[in-house]
Amino acid sequence: MPVRELNGRGADAEAAAVWRQIREEAKRDAESEPVLASYLHSTVISHSSLFRSLSFHLGNKLSSSTLPSALLYHLFLDTFSSPADPSLRAATVADLCAARFRDPACISFSHCLLNYKGFLAIQAHRLAHNLWLQDRKPVALSLQSRTADVFAVDIHPAARIGRGMLLDHATGVVIGETATVGNNVSMLHHVTLGGTGKLCGGGGCGDRHPKIGDGVLIGAGATILGNVEIDEGAKIGAGSVVLIDVPPWTTVVGSPARVLRGKAQPHVHEDRVPLEFMV
Repeated sequence: MPVRELNGRGADAEAAAVWRQIREEAKRDAESEPVLASYLHSTVISHSSLFRSLSFHLGNKLSSSTLPSALLYHLFLDTFSSPADPSLRAATVADLCAARFRDPACISFSHCLLNYKGFLAIQAHRLAHNLWLQDRKPVALSLQSRTADVFAVDIHPAARIGRGMLLDHATGVVIGETATVGNNVSMLHHVTLGGTGKLCGGGGCGDRHPKIGDGVLIGAGATILGNVEIDEGAKIGAGSVVLIDVPPWTTVVGSPARVLRGKAQPHVHEDRVPLEFMV
């Protein structure tokens, strides 16, 4: 499904279009790989919507002996189905499209839905964040813990993450409580958006985590510490340690990170657009 076929549609229409594509892909895969037929039927084909399928699949992934999958399924589906917050559903569709169209290793929407732990971890966080905002903090924190156990991704449920998030490979990602992440951000494995370890004062710990702008790319193993701003379109090199604000459309590398410079000016991306493909 080309990007242009989704652009301009409402969130529910986009979700329906993506769901039709996912079911077609699952049926095709079930025919070509009979060993997966039962799994694909129970996880995708038997469901009537993207959010029922995702709630079922994620519930099975995060369940435990004391947290049964049926309970999680109903909790997740009720949260997705809330008419008060259609932005949750829209963000899920945008995340699916981000993986499908920005990661060349992603061969289909169904591949992302079923097999991309970065996508699944972000959806678990979105659900936990929604519950956190409803002041259901114990269950939100339980979901954070299970997500860290299952996917090796630790995102505090208070952290705010925009639409179109691509969490590629995902292992070892840590995002702190007061961090914010903009729209269409791409983040690789072992990235930390952390605090500086500064002791809390009498007024609380305050705003202590990074603010990531729209369209930012953060390379593998990068660490960004403190209440610093990584502005729109910036690129953070793999393994960098960032302790300073990063201007828009610039690249920083190193430990501590420095802005790449030419003869006199910081390195500014010539294309002026976020990275669209991971290579």
